[in-house]
Order: sequence, then C-alpha cells, then structure tokens
Amino acid sequence: MAKANLTRDEAFALLSKYTSGDSLIKHALSVEAAMRWYARSYAEDEELWGICGLLHDFDYEQYPDASEDGHPYVGCRILKELDYPQEVIDAIMGHATYSGVPRETKMAQALFACDELCGLITAAVLVRPDRSIHSLKLKSVKKKMKDKAFARGVNRDDIRLGVEELGLEMDDHINNVIEAMQGSAVSLGLDGVPS
Repeated sequence: MAKANLTRDEAFALLSKYTSGDSLIKHALSVEAAMRWYARSYAEDEELWGICGLLHDFDYEQYPDASEDGHPYVGCRILKELDYPQEVIDAIMGHATYSGVPRETKMAQALFACDELCGLITAAVLVRPDRSIHSLKLKSVKKKMKDKAFARGVNRDDIRLGVEELGLEMDDHINNVIEAMQGSAVSLGLDGVPS
C-alpha cells in the first residue's frame, strides 16, 4: 500500500540522509523545480512530481555503480520499503536507461527529459561572469549543448531522447526548464554573484 500523504519534508530528509554533496543536493533541487513546472503544465500532482525529482538520485552518492547493487536499484528498493508509490519508483528506475524500465507515464518521461538538461543548464550558469540563471538565454544553452567538451558528463543523447518522448521541441523544453530553475534560483545558488 503506497503512502497516502507523502511530504516534501520527508523526501528531503531522505535525500539528506544519503547525500551530503552540495552539488548533488542542488541537482536534486533543480530537477524538483523542473518536475514541479511540468506537473503544473500537465495539470498533474505537483507535490508527487516534485518529490520524484527530488529523490531521483538520492542513492547515487553512496551507490554510484550502474548495477543492481547501485543507483537507482538500491534507492528504488529503499523507496519500496518506505511505501513510496510505484509510479515514482518506476519513473526513477526509468531515468537510468541501463535499467531497461520503459518510461510509460508523463512523470517518467518528464524526469528523464529534465535530469540531464538541469545539469547542463547549471553548468552553463556557473561559467557565466554573473553566475545568474536570470540572464541565461536559450541560444547560450544550445551553444553549450553542441560543445562536446563542455560539461562532458551531461548525456546530450538522453536530453534529445527525453524531448522526443515528451513530444516537445528542444527550444521549448530548454526554455521551460530555465524558467522552472529561475523560480528556485536562490536555493540552487544560481541567483548571481553579489555586486
């Protein structure tokens, strides 16, 4: 029986229990912001989608291996034990292409589409002189996406496949995620350097 009253506070406590790295926590917060944006866009459960984004990598720091003894397998077993909804577990499994779990729901597709793009956008902001997401433009992100030497860990193919699965244009998706992350700029540390 899935938990009836999931709370963000509980999800954040779980994230914090397994993740101490500032950059991974900020990544979780950025994906949460993007997932909440898309939940509103699709008239879905914003809290549930946000929690899914917040927890998608919560086990990664302690279990980084791409195996059944690593991420996201360990995390999803923990979520199952804690009675998280199967829809959240399936979405988290599906965001790792090597799991073989298909992305059949809008939640799963949005998580996959937002995950790598949030990383690319964060990296693009952090190299800007003002370090502000508020001045980041679409063309800058697209330029960084084409530059394979920039943020090498970001899987561009996953971003393209995610956009295709969501049925969106790349430009629209990038703009949506920038807008979502702008709403959480302070907690993401992307609100600019003090002048």
